[in-house]
Amino acid sequence: MDAVTNPRPERMDAARNRMKILAAAADIVAARGVEGLAMAEVAAAAGVGVGTLYRRFGDRSGLAYALIDEREREFQAAFIEGPPPLGPGADAPARIRAFLHALVDRTVEQLDLLLMAETASPLARFGGAYDAYHAHLSLLVTRARPGADAPVLADALLAPLAAPLLAHRLRGSRPVTPERVKAALDDLLATFRA
Repeated sequence: MDAVTNPRPERMDAARNRMKILAAAADIVAARGVEGLAMAEVAAAAGVGVGTLYRRFGDRSGLAYALIDEREREFQAAFIEGPPPLGPGADAPARIRAFLHALVDRTVEQLDLLLMAETASPLARFGGAYDAYHAHLSLLVTRARPGADAPVLADALLAPLAAPLLAHRLRGSRPVTPERVKAALDDLLATFRA
């Protein structure tokens, strides 16, 4: 059997360990921030060996991705099948706006975890969630502006929401608010209604 098409179900002890590890990591992040997230401390708090942690998650960025996974699944479900305007049922420009506003909120909510995960390697931001966002926005841009270069426009709309840039803007020497970021995105989107 092919492991990709027929993955083995997770063993019960492995599932318990995963839940203990994620709970311990979430507690550490809540208490000390992402900077306090050390693999050895997470392993000790979860009552598992450090090797188990590394085999399961690889490194801190893998652990960060696992911590953001549940919230990411909720967000994706909202824009794929949730109520309008974020979900289906609204016109494309309204959905684009709702998506970008929700993505600002979603990114701000877990900014430190996303910052760690997106900077783990030069291309760490891309793939997975980014690909889902990009495909969704490309489809909506095509509906809003037939004939436009939807894939490039989708990248342009997602670029300001990269965790490193958003962290820099929100926490920099001249900080902006999430509301200002949303207002600026609305200005960019004004061309979609023209």
